[in-house]
Amino acid sequence: MAELRPVVLAAGGTGGHVFPAEALAGELEARGVPFTLVTDSRGRQWQGALSHRPIHYIHSASPSGSLGQRLKAMMSLGLGLFDAWLALGRIGPSAVVGFGGYACVPTMVAARLRRLPAMLHEQNAVLGRANRMVLGGVERIATSFDHTRFIADGDGRARLVGNPVRETVRVLREQPYRAPAAGRVIDLVVFGGSQGATSFSQVVPEAILSLPQALRSRIRLVQQCRSEDFDKVRQRYTRGGVVVELAPFFSDLPQRLAAAHLVIGRAGASTVAELATIGRPSILVPYPYAADDHQTANARAFEAAGACIVMPHAEFTAAALARHLATLFEQPHLLTKMATAAHAAGRPDAAARLADLVGEMTGAAA
Repeated sequence: MAELRPVVLAAGGTGGHVFPAEALAGELEARGVPFTLVTDSRGRQWQGALSHRPIHYIHSASPSGSLGQRLKAMMSLGLGLFDAWLALGRIGPSAVVGFGGYACVPTMVAARLRRLPAMLHEQNAVLGRANRMVLGGVERIATSFDHTRFIADGDGRARLVGNPVRETVRVLREQPYRAPAAGRVIDLVVFGGSQGATSFSQVVPEAILSLPQALRSRIRLVQQCRSEDFDKVRQRYTRGGVVVELAPFFSDLPQRLAAAHLVIGRAGASTVAELATIGRPSILVPYPYAADDHQTANARAFEAAGACIVMPHAEFTAAALARHLATLFEQPHLLTKMATAAHAAGRPDAAARLADLVGEMTGAAA
């Protein structure tokens, strides 16, 4: 029997792009399909489940900033194309799957030049700029939302599969949600990106401290917080008698989310997918400077499903947040309703469906 040719996973070096690649890698591995990752130097910190497989590093850069910076980035992408061309020649893959980020652009272009079956996966409700650059050269477009901006409604290449999450998240799906009982502890989790958000460190403490004492005393808080904000934030909570655990990063964040009665966070693709998979109610504050405002699109789609409350950054004030918290904590059936809607929006089989598409492209039972 001929040896199976590997599938190349091309992803940018940030977690939002690499986490879905990790999830697909796990599914391919379970099916006995070999794979390898092509990424840029930033991907070294996100190897995770991919660390025991070959990883090929290429040049890449984001063409933004001054004219000089853009020219330098284009030169780096050109070098990346050369890197990717050589890498694909050595690997001899059966297919190439791109997950976005500029690190995937050279690999997807090289795949087209080598006439290899290629597919894009878009994690957000807006097709990313890097994915838009290579859209014309792929056979399939796997999406995570019912509607994705910049993909034509009649594009026959598009398939809704969802955003694959890591196994450490997926196993928490069966953990039921239980709203806080009257007079009992309320577990609140707050996180705002890879290192926390300064605006969260300002607004959330003020909102919580403005709640009635009877309600505030019930809150058990876990908050992601920048190191430089630690002392100030901790002092504010301590003075208000709030039990809090602060850290710049939580390695067990999925477990924290599963234990939460309510989550306050940004609206990145991975955050929304994890909240949906686990089924937890949330207040989402889209990052206002995200490319193409894609976080707002993600949040609005989740809100339309009844799974969250969206607070645009301009409306994210302590007074407004306190009103939402008081309403939800005093009427816990609203939390249960959101949790149920979030769970229904989850697509725990996204990695399997994506692997099925790989199989369709290659003509193999992936």
